[in-house]
Amino acid sequence: MQTLDDTDRKLLALLRADAREPVASIARKLHLARSTVQERIERLEKSRIIEGYTIRAGVEYADRQILAHVMISVDPKMAASVTSDLKKMTEVRSLAAISGTFDLMAELAAETTARIDTVLDAIGHLKGVQKTMSSIVLSVKFER
Repeated sequence: MQTLDDTDRKLLALLRADAREPVASIARKLHLARSTVQERIERLEKSRIIEGYTIRAGVEYADRQILAHVMISVDPKMAASVTSDLKKMTEVRSLAAISGTFDLMAELAAETTARIDTVLDAIGHLKGVQKTMSSIVLSVKFER
């Protein structure tokens, strides 16, 4: 596994903030040659530290999204199947295996509480799901 130096970490932070920022602009901020930054990006992609680029929703759209965290307890023999089924649900933004009383934690996003409710019902009916507990996110204090 490749270790990251301070410059790599700064480069990743800049790309997280704006992956569309021109390499020349990033190079100026890092006080490096454009070709050096391009080589670092290519190395980070080749080593799969960077696996892709994505969008960050605008504030107006994001403010319309209702978020929920769902704790899920699953039959251990069905965990792979439950994970596969959850991955197919477009409202499920992320899924993490966790320690404690529950096995998984999903983050949901939808435009209405009614849609969140429908998705929660669908999760509860998945084969292998034993129980769920959900919480609606009232506000996000910060995000990175």
